[in-house]
Amino acid sequence: MTDTDIEPVSPDAPHLTGSVIMNQDWRDVAFLHWAVEPARVAHLMPSGVRPDTLDGVTYVGLVPFRMVDAGIARGPGVPWAGSFLETNVRLYSVDDTGRRGIVFLSLDTDRLVVVAGARAVFGLPYRWARMRYNARDGVHTYDARLRRLGSRSVNHVAVRVGAPRRSTPLDDFVSARWGLHVRSWGRTLYVPNRHDAWPLHDAEVVELDDDLMASMGLGELAARPPDHVAFSPGVHAEFGLPGDATRPRR
Repeated sequence: MTDTDIEPVSPDAPHLTGSVIMNQDWRDVAFLHWAVEPARVAHLMPSGVRPDTLDGVTYVGLVPFRMVDAGIARGPGVPWAGSFLETNVRLYSVDDTGRRGIVFLSLDTDRLVVVAGARAVFGLPYRWARMRYNARDGVHTYDARLRRLGSRSVNHVAVRVGAPRRSTPLDDFVSARWGLHVRSWGRTLYVPNRHDAWPLHDAEVVELDDDLMASMGLGELAARPPDHVAFSPGVHAEFGLPGDATRPRR
């Protein structure tokens, strides 16, 4: 596969083919990203997937947000279990067919039922955590502490939100992702999604204390400021049926 075979980065989502299996709202999303050499994270990719790059580097993302009204198919949000806090550590991927996506290294949430269901059905690396969120005077604060026995992994992020901005090429590279790659049931799956273009705002980190990236073997990143910071009030998203990542999109 050459670079010309890779789908272009575009803030406009392709249409989903087939059935919608779930829908959800992502609200109050903070994007923090660190640039790394692709070789630093290549071993963390599932089979058939490699790090996607922009100007020769790839990115590790730390993304806290509120999940709201997650529901089955296009139905209403599931009461209680459909709304929760989440923080994920993620990478940016491209598969052998040229589809760009996301690889989640961890997804931490305060709903144990979500952890159990997502791990069993999709093989996604959800973890149970104590979590809090607060927004006051333009500062959004996210806290997480893993509930795993013996774990001291914590996360504290506070960002001050500024004015709306037009997306940059880096904004689009990390946010305009129309699927995720996950190793499940003995193969690498591609799970497509669609949503409107992200409404983005300037943001600055005012507090950061993170062990979640360290729990994924990337602890050196939190010792330096992120290379990319943005905030979004959120979007509504829909997910399609998973497919084999080795088969091109129709």
